[in-house]
Amino acid sequence: MVRMFVRHSVQDYRVWRKACNAFDTERTAMGVTGAGVYRSADDPNEITAYHEFATITKASAFAGSACLKEVMKGAGVNSAAQIGFVKPA
Repeated sequence: MVRMFVRHSVQDYRVWRKACNAFDTERTAMGVTGAGVYRSADDPNEITAYHEFATITKASAFAGSACLKEVMKGAGVNSAAQIGFVKPA
């Protein structure tokens, strides 16, 4: 299992969340097996999300997907995404 963490800021959490939820089917088709979203305690428009995958190959393909980038842009992401990959220790 590989978990990908993504951190970025959005213009409006509610707009972002609606776009995020609308992307569920595509995420699953791209290999996402689990996911979660957190908001900063200091700034509700700062998001940290995670996605789980069976392999690093699937996680990397998802992170580099043009489709994901378009969804993020349309959802109001207004900062560069900080992405990291981890495996259970």
